[in-house]
Amino acid sequence: MKYIEKYPIIMIIVGVLGISLSSIFVKYSSAPSAVTAAYRLLWTVVLMSPVVFSKKAVRSELSQTKGKTALLCALSGFFLAVHFVLWFESLSHTTVASSTTIVCTEVIWVSLGYCLFMKGTLSKKAMLCIGITLTGSFFIAWSDAISYTHLAGDLLALLAAIAVAVYMLIGRYVRKSTSTTIYTYIVYASCAIVLVIMCAFQKTSLLGYGISPVVVGFLLAVFSTILGHSIFSWCLKYFSPSFVSASKLCEPVVSTIFALFLFNEIPTVLQVFGAVLIIGGNLLYSKVEKSASE
Repeated sequence: MKYIEKYPIIMIIVGVLGISLSSIFVKYSSAPSAVTAAYRLLWTVVLMSPVVFSKKAVRSELSQTKGKTALLCALSGFFLAVHFVLWFESLSHTTVASSTTIVCTEVIWVSLGYCLFMKGTLSKKAMLCIGITLTGSFFIAWSDAISYTHLAGDLLALLAAIAVAVYMLIGRYVRKSTSTTIYTYIVYASCAIVLVIMCAFQKTSLLGYGISPVVVGFLLAVFSTILGHSIFSWCLKYFSPSFVSASKLCEPVVSTIFALFLFNEIPTVLQVFGAVLIIGGNLLYSKVEKSASE
């Protein structure tokens, strides 16, 4: 552990690989999107529970959580569930490159939501970054316009990005008075419940698809959630939020490389150009945000 604390960049690399494998694992599930997402969150809750309930301080904080906080966490979990279903479904219709890159526009939607609903402000430079990112999304959609299926997948990815942005905005508010462990545990538990209800509402059974969704859900929980998103939270102790956010933008690149070799998904010139604009726009926005906070 001391070695890792001395070289925390190792954990950044592990985190990038973890989140980049998410779209790859989903491709191997034989179950509907809601079922795969449900298994991911159920496994996550199962793996987190021993940590939450084995520590007296954490148990105490959980039991003392206010009703309003719990309700907001549950609402956050609802939007996270919507995000997972939309994004997993998009991977059934479009390429890994297009889907993961468009989902990365979440940073932009968080910024817009912050301005519209939390009385934030956007500078001209920030608005330029948003324009660059949205232009990149347009080029990817243009590239996929030859196929209605691919275009539908792009739209689902965009809606998934907006849903996760709402989840992030609620989390930004709740985290002011709630620890990371309690917040994530309630959110993940709520998300799992919402996903199971979605399956029931759609009259979709959680069983009958073989072992693949169970295994995929477990791999997503371990690699993409615990060794992915949770590690990035840990890395905030050693790196600036801007650097950690920028590191996450490596996901579309690494995922595309995996998809190239595993699924023979070769990105088009327009897809690459659009991805460069999206990732570049997000990187520039991170720098603008950092400068504004200094």
